[in-house]
Amino acid sequence: MRRFFRVTIRLALLLVVLWCIGFWRFTATLPKAAADPARQTDAIVVLTGGSLRVEEGLQLLAAGRAKKLFISGVYRGVDVNELLHVSRQSPESLACCVVLGHEADNTTGNALETDQWMEAEGFHSLRLVTASYHMPRSILEFTRVMPDVEILPHPVFPEFLRQNPWWRTRNATLLLAGEYSKYLAALARPLMPVFSTPAGAGD
Repeated sequence: MRRFFRVTIRLALLLVVLWCIGFWRFTATLPKAAADPARQTDAIVVLTGGSLRVEEGLQLLAAGRAKKLFISGVYRGVDVNELLHVSRQSPESLACCVVLGHEADNTTGNALETDQWMEAEGFHSLRLVTASYHMPRSILEFTRVMPDVEILPHPVFPEFLRQNPWWRTRNATLLLAGEYSKYLAALARPLMPVFSTPAGAGD
């Protein structure tokens, strides 16, 4: 029993060390800027979860960076004009080219919902707008669902992650640690069929 206990403790410590190493690498490799920001794509796709994301997507659309903007994971009852009003954009100029998706409630759902819309539109490239910390998992889920679609990451940077090094802020540290754990779960999901069905809320 003592030997079993020692082995268990060592394995647990090893897993903790590996998680910490992976976490540090994850934070160090988060995107720092948009990919090819001047390039046009067929669509701009925004994943809801922060006002900066929607505002950035609308600004990209207004600048002519794509034909249409798809916002995935919007609360039911919210319409295009309401979003444009909140984001201080002119409904007359952009409402025709903004489409809302109401079905997704997590990142896997975002990818599935976007795939259906992209296929219906006949689009083959998109600029993906989401928070920088959420981008690795988003790219992972989107490339799994849409392997033949070109995806350009376009991260936005929440204020609380820009002001200080993340490790000095408890909320930022917890958010990044939680996101890294979700990323690991997304990586492992194909190996565990029991977890292959999309579930859970939030990003």
